[in-house]
Amino acid sequence: MLNAIAKPFGKLMLFLYNLVGNYGVAVILFALAVKLIMLPFQLKSKKSMMRVSRLTPKLKELEKKFGHDQQKYQQEMAKLYKEEGANPMSGCLWSLLPFPILIALYNAIRYPLTIMMGVGEDLLVQGGALLQRLTATGWVSSGNQFYDQVSQSTWITEHFDQFASLNIPQLQRLNYSFLGLDLSKTPSLTFWNDPNWLPAFGLFLIPVLSALLSWLSMKAANAANPQTEQQQGSMKFMNMLMPLMSLWICFSMPAVMGVYWIAQSVFAMAQDMILNKVYTKQLDAEDAVRIEREKAKEAELEAKRQETERLKAEGATVENKNTSKKNKRAVAAQKEVERKAAEARAAKLAKKGVAEEEAPASQVGERRYARGRAYVPDRYTNPAEAEAKTMAAAEESAAHEETDAPEAQPESVETPALAEDTAVAAAEEPAAAEPAEQPEQAAEEPEEKSTGGEE
Repeated sequence: MLNAIAKPFGKLMLFLYNLVGNYGVAVILFALAVKLIMLPFQLKSKKSMMRVSRLTPKLKELEKKFGHDQQKYQQEMAKLYKEEGANPMSGCLWSLLPFPILIALYNAIRYPLTIMMGVGEDLLVQGGALLQRLTATGWVSSGNQFYDQVSQSTWITEHFDQFASLNIPQLQRLNYSFLGLDLSKTPSLTFWNDPNWLPAFGLFLIPVLSALLSWLSMKAANAANPQTEQQQGSMKFMNMLMPLMSLWICFSMPAVMGVYWIAQSVFAMAQDMILNKVYTKQLDAEDAVRIEREKAKEAELEAKRQETERLKAEGATVENKNTSKKNKRAVAAQKEVERKAAEARAAKLAKKGVAEEEAPASQVGERRYARGRAYVPDRYTNPAEAEAKTMAAAEESAAHEETDAPEAQPESVETPALAEDTAVAAAEEPAAAEPAEQPEQAAEEPEEKSTGGEE
C-alpha cells in the first residue's frame, strides 16, 4: 500500500534527477514541488491561523475572566470563534499533510530500484537475475536490509557496464554525490572515528542544520501569530518536539532525508514571510470594514436610544404595534388609576382651600419627580442652557421637598417601568375583581337573622 502511494513521488524524483543530473539538487527541487502542490491548501490554512491569532487579545480577556472555570472558558471561546467565523482546527489539519509525503519520499529513497526506476521486485529476490549479478560482481549487504537497495543502486552505478547485458531498460546510473558528500550514507554521531572524517563531519552537520532550521521555521511562524498562555504552553512542546524528531530521523536515515528536511524548512520560512505580508494587508482591510460596520450599528442604536429618551421626556412615545391587547388593557387601567388619584387629590386640596401647584416637567402621573428632581426637558435639543436649567430645577424641587415627602403615592405607580406589571397583577387578583359582591352578601345576612327570630 505504501509502495503504491510512494511510486508517483519516486517517478517525480527520477524525473527531476534526469532533469538536473544531481541527486541533491533533485531532492531540493522535489521539496519545492511539494510546496507548490500543497500551496492552495496552505494558503487557506495560513489565513485561518492568522485570523485566529487576531482574536488573541479577546481570548486573553476570556482567559482572565473564566480561567478558573475551564468548561465556561471553552464555551465562551467556541462562541467567539463562531461569531468571528474563525476555525482554529483548519490550520492544524493542513499542517499534518507533509508527513504522508515525507513517508512516501522515505520509501522512494529506500527503494530507488523498485520505486524510483520501476525495476521488477522479482529480479531482486533470492534467485533473481539482478541479485545474482550483484553477488557475482562482489556486492555484499551491509547488514541493514532497510537500505540494501540504496547500496545496490550505488554499486550498480559504479559497475554499470557489468549490468548492461541483463537488458533491464529501467536500470540506470544514480549518483548520490552532493557537495562532495555521499547522500546515500547515514550520518554518524562519532564522525571522528571515520578515516575520511571531513566528509563524515559534513554528513554529521546535515541533521544538526536540519534541526536548527526546523526550530527557526516554527519560531518564525509563531512570532507572527500572538498566542494565549495555554497556546504558548502547547507550542513550546511542539517547538521542541519537531526539531528533535528531525534530528532523530536524519541521524537514522540516509543523509538525503536531511537535505529534504533542510530544503523544506527554508521554503517554509520564505512562504511564511510572503504570506504574512499579503494576508496582513487583507485582514487589516477586512477588520477596517468590520469595525466601520460595528461603529455604524452602534451609532444607529445610540441614535434610537436618544430618540426614545427624548420622546419619553416629552411624553410623546409612540405606541408599539406589537403590544398585546392584555398589556394595552393593563396600561389603560393604570392610567385610570392615576386619573382617579389625581381627581381625589384635587378634591382634597379644594376642600382645604389650597390651590394646586403647577405640575413640574419631571412629573409622571401623580409622581412629581419621576424623571428626577433636576430634570430638564430640552437637555438634548438645547444643551447650552441645560446646566443652568438643571440647577434651577434642583433648587425648585428642594423647596418643595418637605411638602412632597409625606405624600403617599399609590403603590401601583411606584415607577413607570412597573406600571404595566402592576396593572396586570391587579387585573389578575380575584379579590380585587369582586369587591361589589360584598355589600349584597352583607344585605342578605339580616334576612336570615330576622327569619330565625320569627321562627
